[in-house]
Amino acid sequence: MNIRHRSPATAAKAIVPAMSVPSTPDAVTAPAPTRPGLLARLRERVSWLGMIGGTLVLFWLLIACIGPSIAPHQSGTITSGEVFGTYSAAFPLGTDYLGRDMLSRILIGTRFTVGIALAAAVLASVIGTSFGLLAAVSPRWVDEVLSRLFDALVSIPSKVLALVVIAAFGSGNTLLIAIAAFAYIPGAFRISRALAVNLMTLEYVQVARARGEKLFYIARVEVLPNMIHPMLADFGLRFVFIVLLLSGLSFLGLGVQPPNADWGSLVRENISGLSEGAPAVLMPAIAIASLTIGVNLLIDNLRRRGAFGPGGAK
Repeated sequence: MNIRHRSPATAAKAIVPAMSVPSTPDAVTAPAPTRPGLLARLRERVSWLGMIGGTLVLFWLLIACIGPSIAPHQSGTITSGEVFGTYSAAFPLGTDYLGRDMLSRILIGTRFTVGIALAAAVLASVIGTSFGLLAAVSPRWVDEVLSRLFDALVSIPSKVLALVVIAAFGSGNTLLIAIAAFAYIPGAFRISRALAVNLMTLEYVQVARARGEKLFYIARVEVLPNMIHPMLADFGLRFVFIVLLLSGLSFLGLGVQPPNADWGSLVRENISGLSEGAPAVLMPAIAIASLTIGVNLLIDNLRRRGAFGPGGAK
């Protein structure tokens, strides 16, 4: 067996290249990772169904803002001698039972349907979430009082409450917002309280309490940011329920009053044209369906994709 012996200098020369790699000017450095753009992040969270739902929602929000300014005619102007007219170049969505342009009436009515529902949903979510946070971070007796109060309110059906209040005080846009918000505050309270109670048991909240932080700071900084995404999903559902509630009241003649009209009022006014398949009764119903389906598609997709998962804000 032949064994070759190396001198210490030769061994050192053999070891040095293996242990150290000299830097050269031609060395290639790895590029820093780039943060994906807004569109790329949106596509990661939202599938094509969610995109469709978001497009429908954005479309109706835009129409609520600019609808009256782009309407071809005034809402109450009689523009044709033909009642329940069909689709035509002059009247793309036909005419109603008085010969008024349905496209103009739907464009103007969108502001009432979307505006009232959006205002009521915002009020219900803000007030319900505030009381839910208060109940979660306060002493037990405060939680018990608030919980029993809202349990009593949630037992009142929303439509019955609306009918009683409107019968007593009459109908008006401000009153409709107040009724719809009041009817859905208890539901927002129960959801927000359940989320806040679970978050109060987590370690980072306990650490904040051990530091001596005040309850308002814990609720605002530690708990509320981690409730935002689930509460946004709940807000979307509240908005859909309020749209349907207001449309139902308007269909009964208790919602938005003439000369103004929302989508539910347009369906009620033209219900006699249903047997003829008149666009005047079909188009407002399609508008209600497209808005509610769009919101549900967006919310369901975001939940499935995990965008509203717990702890998403942390």
